[in-house]
Amino acid sequence: MKLACDSWYLIDYRVKFGHTQTDNSYQTRSSMAKVANEYAVHLLLSGGHREEIRFPTVQEFQKWYSGELMPKSGSSDFITVPLKNNQGEYMVIRPSCVEAIRVEPVFASSIDRDY
Repeated sequence: MKLACDSWYLIDYRVKFGHTQTDNSYQTRSSMAKVANEYAVHLLLSGGHREEIRFPTVQEFQKWYSGELMPKSGSSDFITVPLKNNQGEYMVIRPSCVEAIRVEPVFASSIDRDY
């Protein structure tokens, strides 16, 4: 019975401090990469307005950024911003009015949930 308690303590210690055992070699959990579920892109527009749009992958954002926003960065013509959250809703912006962009990875564990 004492052996079972000692083994449980050792397993609990390894899990609590981020160690896992694989073939008698130890790895830290920090070496395992997290994968974001989606990316929140914050557009800071001239005049102080802020808009948040979501992309499923960072590659999708890069495709929109390099294909739509950058080629027309000095233009005052409207371009469409892809809104994937709400169907039937769309947004247009003037690329020359984009002051800054912040890309934030969103993980499923970081979403606030009401239980």
